Amino acid sequence: MLVKTNAIVLSKIKYRDHDLIVKCYTKNRGTVSYLLRGVLKSAKGNSKVAYYQLLSQLQIEERYRANQTLQNITEVKLDVVYKSLHTNVIKSSIVMFLSEILSSVLKEEEENQELYSYLEAALVWLDQDDDFSNFHLLFLLNLTKYLGFYPDTLQTNGTYFNLSTGHFESIKQNHSVSGENLILLKRLLGIKFDELHAVKLSSKQRQSFLSMLLLYFELHLGDFRKPKSLAIFNQVFN
Repeated sequence: MLVKTNAIVLSKIKYRDHDLIVKCYTKNRGTVSYLLRGVLKSAKGNSKVAYYQLLSQLQIEERYRANQTLQNITEVKLDVVYKSLHTNVIKSSIVMFLSEILSSVLKEEEENQELYSYLEAALVWLDQDDDFSNFHLLFLLNLTKYLGFYPDTLQTNGTYFNLSTGHFESIKQNHSVSGENLILLKRLLGIKFDELHAVKLSSKQRQSFLSMLLLYFELHLGDFRKPKSLAIFNQVFN
């Protein structure tokens, strides 16, 4: 059955000599992996590889077969033409880092159009904006809404934030956050990407908050591991 859908590329790996396996987050069916046969073999095939850069937004037509692990793409074209996401060195490092996280945490093979719309809009914002130094922090914080552990905002007056429970509390626990990270967390809750320009952070503050966020992911997602690209990301970005 031929099915059309939008898709965001999460990862790609070479398979055999001339094939690729591409993992995408699709608008209609969640996470889907595709086998692209012979895409690395010819000059014509190589031109198609350019479509599958990390976090590219595509329109695809797939030949869907139920209960098949790897699906096949019959047609592909760009849904969004990025201006800087893959050419700006710093943005490219963000793309590599975030795609690794998304590939790890997005596993559901079911439709979630709210999550897809969030990813779609956030990536367009990153591509178009020039003040993006804190983008990844807000992106990951907002992502927790769709993963089921966004901080409880009903009571934010607590002097600590408990990473294990996602609640603001008055008593310090094993994984409690205070100080600058607590202040920044409260500031980022509920703001939009367009408001990030007003948040001024040093490299040290940015790295500290990112480390806190990654621990938050680890505590709530049992199989989550820190991205392998983290060290490179911190070197390039900070």
